[in-house]
Amino acid sequence: MQKLIVDLPNMSDLNTTPSLQVQVSSKQILAISIPIGLAILVPQINFIINSIFLGALSSQALAIAGITGVYYLIFGVMGQGLNNGLQALISRRAGENRTDEIGVLFTQGVFISIFLSIIGIVFTYFLAPSIFHALLHDKERADIVIEFLKIRIWGLPFLFIYQMRNALLVGTNQSKYLIIGTATEAFVNIFFDYALIFGHFGFAVMGIMGAAYASIIAEALGLLVIYLVIHYKKIGARFDLFKSWTLKTDYIKLILKQSSPLMMQYMISIISWEFFYILIEHKGEEALSVSNAMRNIFGFFGCFTWAFAATANTMVSNIIGQNKEEEVLVLIRKIMVWSFGFAAIVCIILNLFAVQFLSIYGQGESFIQAGIPVLRVVSVAMLVMSLATIWLSAVTGTGQSVRTLRIETIAIVIYVIYVYTTMEYYNLPITIGWMSELVYWTSLLIPSYLYIKSNKWKHKKI
Repeated sequence: MQKLIVDLPNMSDLNTTPSLQVQVSSKQILAISIPIGLAILVPQINFIINSIFLGALSSQALAIAGITGVYYLIFGVMGQGLNNGLQALISRRAGENRTDEIGVLFTQGVFISIFLSIIGIVFTYFLAPSIFHALLHDKERADIVIEFLKIRIWGLPFLFIYQMRNALLVGTNQSKYLIIGTATEAFVNIFFDYALIFGHFGFAVMGIMGAAYASIIAEALGLLVIYLVIHYKKIGARFDLFKSWTLKTDYIKLILKQSSPLMMQYMISIISWEFFYILIEHKGEEALSVSNAMRNIFGFFGCFTWAFAATANTMVSNIIGQNKEEEVLVLIRKIMVWSFGFAAIVCIILNLFAVQFLSIYGQGESFIQAGIPVLRVVSVAMLVMSLATIWLSAVTGTGQSVRTLRIETIAIVIYVIYVYTTMEYYNLPITIGWMSELVYWTSLLIPSYLYIKSNKWKHKKI
């Protein structure tokens, strides 16, 4: 969810050294945001098609996909936090024209990502089974969830290293290359989903487990393709990405200092969402299936909101690196207008075509009727999200990642209290439960806005 910028000269020409500094303008904002949005959009299409395949398999498979998807996302956002912290550092060095440090930062980020992926695999094999058996009411569903995750988690090393390309390409103003890797990943995943879930093209029928294997294959090939791009476009050569594989503890500490609060922030956010899905599971299979569909819709239509948030992070850091702190508020407002505008269009489309969107899951009339009021709530929540993500990402861009963790923690406490009270204590409908998104994004928006307006972030060095 974080990236960078405009039309650049051909990077294959090593004698050309275009400026990595950005300017405050709508043209620059869109030049950064649109490639990022497309890069995020492609895997979201992939997730939706995956859910359609699993919905065609069975309603239970679609319900399980909601739980397993959010669990894997917990580790995915751990890598995203590392990516965003590293991206802020690379963007700051780009703004300062200290390009000699970019390759070193990138290589050390890869080391950290490999270590984190090992932690995720060990946790999934030895701790996750006990957690799911304790929390899920349906033992058979818990067994399938655990079996699926023990396969799916092996994609984590590929995902984490793949995410490092975000920090590099966005931080060095080359977000236009993001789409190549994500498009490859999406097309491969769709092909192998179809082949492995249903047993086409000579493959055995694997059911829901086929989706796990398909995702791993897609992540591995996506990683291969994007690093081929980095090689053949001479990006690696320009920044000496693979010149030295020596572990540099001072850079490791710098990256972790910037990234660890973000990693913690994103993880507690998604863990709270997993808690929400567990409470949904208590309400039955249809409620869980509807909520999985909402997760897909939220992700799909939120792509450009996240793209603008990523743009805010990287451009704010770059502008500060140029010693133009007086332009930061102007920049944030410009990005915010574009973000809200896109979200408003999406909100209108979702409400006009709610039945059509829910029909693609093939779950029948009862599913559609249960999903429509939830979809209305989600569409409005996306408007608040379009503002909150910009201001929160701007805080990250100033280098105040500890501050973003504090803001996130307060918002999560409010969120968890709300969902437990409405879903478990009072046993209210899931529509009321999904209003937690309005509560959550508002809780992020207000303190982020007040902090940026306070100017306490000025002169922060990273």
